[in-house]
Amino acid sequence: MNERKGFSAAGIPVAVVCVVLAIAGGLLYLHAEQDIRAAFVGVPLHAAAIFLIKGFFQVAPNEGQVMQLFGKYAGTVREEGLRWTNPFYSRRRVSLRVRNFESGKLKVNDSDGNPIEIASVVVWQVVDTAEAVFCVDDYENFVLIQSESALRQMAQNYPYDAHDDGKPALRSHGEVINTHLRDEIQARLDKAGVQVIEARISHLAYAQEIAQAMLQRQQANAIVAARERIVEGAVGMVGMALDKLRIEGVVELDEERKAAMVSNLLVVLCGDRATQPVVNAGSLYS
Repeated sequence: MNERKGFSAAGIPVAVVCVVLAIAGGLLYLHAEQDIRAAFVGVPLHAAAIFLIKGFFQVAPNEGQVMQLFGKYAGTVREEGLRWTNPFYSRRRVSLRVRNFESGKLKVNDSDGNPIEIASVVVWQVVDTAEAVFCVDDYENFVLIQSESALRQMAQNYPYDAHDDGKPALRSHGEVINTHLRDEIQARLDKAGVQVIEARISHLAYAQEIAQAMLQRQQANAIVAARERIVEGAVGMVGMALDKLRIEGVVELDEERKAAMVSNLLVVLCGDRATQPVVNAGSLYS
């Protein structure tokens, strides 16, 4: 079922008609004593005015009024201001404003099987009032439940931290994850006449029972990466020093002395503590 435009008319002209009918009915009542037929005309005029009054309703900006006639969908009115329609129509207000909510923290397993806590913020808007009212029982609750279901499903498809295989991860690929989450929620809410404007992760952490262990693993990975960078730089500096000594002819070193120099330089450059210099007062080979 798709939304269609419902019948409505500007309310002010109809209000003027109602006032005229009421005044005419009152005047006929005044003449009822002289002519009883005037009363028979005045009563229908008053009844018509009262009947027409039931057809008035207001439409606020970014709002729709879904109308039904004896249970059958009769259209939606989005024109703002005072409107008038068939008094037999029943009406239901549906907000077309942009709304948002934050889901609760969900505990799920990522693709590696690690328990994590995740939550999201979803920005949404009703775009089809007929689908929102008639295709689901409670569209607001439907949006909430389906968004959490989509978040849970999405989180199970990615690891928390990135691996060497280049696959997107929850913590490091925000744009990819948010786009996937939005598309996942939109696919579930199409039937409810709802458009998902934005969806993004608002909370992401390891579950409490493994948080300390995962923190230690992250620290270890950071230390290993830092050490690799230090060793890479130290090897380059040692090679540059040996080449500089050989090119400028400062000193001639045999292979054993080169190995000793490389060892000493690597200890100095890669150590995490300050080195203590030792002065050799003898010859180079003593």
